[in-house]
Amino acid sequence: MTDAERFQAKIGIDQATGCWVWLGARDQKGYGKFQFRGTTHRAHRVALILAGRRIPDDLQVDHLCRNRACVNPDHLELVTCRENLMRGETRAAHEAAATHCRHGHPFDVANTYHWRGHRVCRACNNAVSRRKRAKARAK
Repeated sequence: MTDAERFQAKIGIDQATGCWVWLGARDQKGYGKFQFRGTTHRAHRVALILAGRRIPDDLQVDHLCRNRACVNPDHLELVTCRENLMRGETRAAHEAAATHCRHGHPFDVANTYHWRGHRVCRACNNAVSRRKRAKARAK
């Protein structure tokens, strides 16, 4: 049995979403695992290889359907690491998508500066400074 035949045998199709759901072994994060060319690979990467697509070293495979067990090549896109993180549900993605600070001030050019890789709200930072100065004067 060829690698492609073994791979096909481990796929189930979800008619509602169009996902090709991996029925074989999965890792702790829910990604399919497949023994291919002598080593274990993530199944979605093997799906692209079997579909004739090359995966450059500097790119990652993103699941457009958000289903980690999906191996449908039409649901997979090659993206940079940053793009993959920003599309996901990571803290970095959440912070990058925020348009306002937690106190409701806008993250715009006039009210925002960058410090150690993070956006800082000038209004909030000024309020903290005022409280510190007032506390110091009260002593």
